[in-house]
Amino acid sequence: MTETSNQMRPGLWETVNERYPGSMITKQDNVKLASLYKPLSESKLTFVSSAGVQPIGTMPFDTVHPVGDYTYRKVPSGSKPEDLEIHQLKYPTVGANEDLNVIFPIERLQELSNEGKIGGLTENFFTFIGYNMDPDQLEQKLAEDIADAVVKDDADLALLCPA
Repeated sequence: MTETSNQMRPGLWETVNERYPGSMITKQDNVKLASLYKPLSESKLTFVSSAGVQPIGTMPFDTVHPVGDYTYRKVPSGSKPEDLEIHQLKYPTVGANEDLNVIFPIERLQELSNEGKIGGLTENFFTFIGYNMDPDQLEQKLAEDIADAVVKDDADLALLCPA
């Protein structure tokens, strides 16, 4: 059995590459992870997710644009799940709508902070939608914008979670 035979739709990646030439990220180089320079219990954590979660009433992500939405939303780290909503069409959200923590573990991270397992949380978490078909925009715009925001929030470490 080949790896491609386990795909939800065989030939999907070839179709994407055909319709959007150069859109698939194919980097062969690995980027080394940064070292943590102080104990986890003293470190301020931020969370970055492609789940498309955002505060209710904020500008929805453009989920129908053919090449994606290259913006992000700030989610205050003290938010409650009932204050948040999901704007995402590219993955099933039924489970996440029942318990947001399955895709955006905001209450679990708050608990870890309250228990002193991590030193604290940044003021904001950051979220975007993962359907982005232009790797240059993804890297040079969206990723850079989020990285700048993470630095401004004085994060010691970032937990990255794809949806």
